[in-house]
Amino acid sequence: MSEGSQASTRTILVFGSQGQVATSLREAILPAGWTVRTAGRAEGDIAVRRDVDRIVAASGAAVVINAAAYTAVDRAESEPEAAIAINRDGASHVAEACAHAGAPLIHLSTDYVFDGRAVGHAYREDDPIAPVSVYGASKAEGDQAVRDAAPRHAIVRTAWVYSPHGQNFVKTMLRLGRERPELGIVADQHGCPTAAADIAGALVAMAVRMVEPGAGSYLYGTFHFSGTGPTTWYGFAQEIFRLAARHGHPAPLLRPIATTDYPTPAARPANSVLDCGRLHAVYGIAAPAWQDSLAPCVARLCETLVEPVT
Repeated sequence: MSEGSQASTRTILVFGSQGQVATSLREAILPAGWTVRTAGRAEGDIAVRRDVDRIVAASGAAVVINAAAYTAVDRAESEPEAAIAINRDGASHVAEACAHAGAPLIHLSTDYVFDGRAVGHAYREDDPIAPVSVYGASKAEGDQAVRDAAPRHAIVRTAWVYSPHGQNFVKTMLRLGRERPELGIVADQHGCPTAAADIAGALVAMAVRMVEPGAGSYLYGTFHFSGTGPTTWYGFAQEIFRLAARHGHPAPLLRPIATTDYPTPAARPANSVLDCGRLHAVYGIAAPAWQDSLAPCVARLCETLVEPVT
């Protein structure tokens, strides 16, 4: 690469290196002249302000994406300080460093900032938040810290994230489907499954727009992005096993159950459906139908599993 082409390269700095979205950002197809660099714990602790300041200053990033988060929803109930240190304080550190460096920030957030009690209503960006878990509260506080510290920010709430990487519902279902003949799956929680690869594509498109000549303040604020079309965890599981069966993998008997039949330390929103209209209106970005994005993920995961159980 020539010196001229090196000078024109724009970097997207991503906090979080092992998470589903960060990993998908490393795999994303980027526009010419763009590169992604992830920063994980090996480089610094997001909960330590000086580490974040150093990483942002040294990166020369055109745009920063904060995809680092404490996502152990149930464990957060017993260790709230750890969740707050990353989800609130870490977000604040990244936002302050971006403001100092003059770099736009895209901050990844969650449906868990809502209580999920809305009936027949997809949550809009301006709906009141009311988190019902430590994780949700820590993310809501982090969102506010971003708003307070970084004028050029876009908060992107998403939900029900899955990918071939890390821990998620799709991987859990495929594993349990090989271990058990029958599974009880919650059928009274509603949401839109979202592929981390689709999130990564949306974030890259947003980043590129943010640094275009004449980019306006309308590009900033709070947005929603999730797979198109609502379902339940039970419906999600049905589609996972339908697709996996094409690859010769076992399909257990699925039994719909209520949330009360599967108690967890942290409460889950009953309704996690997000209205993604604003992102489409501002950026022209919309996710595919969740079933369409699920198919290649299941195929990829099935390729990595051992021989199907017979």
